[in-house]
Amino acid sequence: MSETGPAINLNREIANPNNPLVFFDVKIGDEKVGRLLIELRADVVPRTAENFRALCTGERGVSPLTGVKLHYKDTRFHRVKSLFMSQGGDISGGGGSGGESIYGKTFEDENFTLLHEDGAVSMANHGKEHTNNSQFFITSGECPHLNGTNVVVGYVIRGNGIIG
Repeated sequence: MSETGPAINLNREIANPNNPLVFFDVKIGDEKVGRLLIELRADVVPRTAENFRALCTGERGVSPLTGVKLHYKDTRFHRVKSLFMSQGGDISGGGGSGGESIYGKTFEDENFTLLHEDGAVSMANHGKEHTNNSQFFITSGECPHLNGTNVVVGYVIRGNGIIG
């Protein structure tokens, strides 16, 4: 990832020690500014968490549908709204118009159990149900208006004050 907004500094407790942890090393230009550590809530949204985890590791290689590299490495936060959210994960286009999941172009909403609290990592969609792909956003505060429309996949548990 490569762009960021104002700072949030989260130190959240891990909800379930069996959940996977992933990280992003964030830079602005060529300067490293910190690491985001994210707990993926596989205990609540296992399919969504597996999509996100596999995109973090890049272990699925390239998409058999499009040839796109299924990996978040070197993607950027293409949309930053101060005091709201930072959005990234467009693995195919880079600017917010693309994306692809490990399951195909899109995949279904799993559930809306987890809430959009400060530091929520949530799947971006096309404003319609069941349009999740690789794009996600990280909230910079509570966003209750997104509950029931976007699937929260996890929470930033350590943020080094680098996003917002």
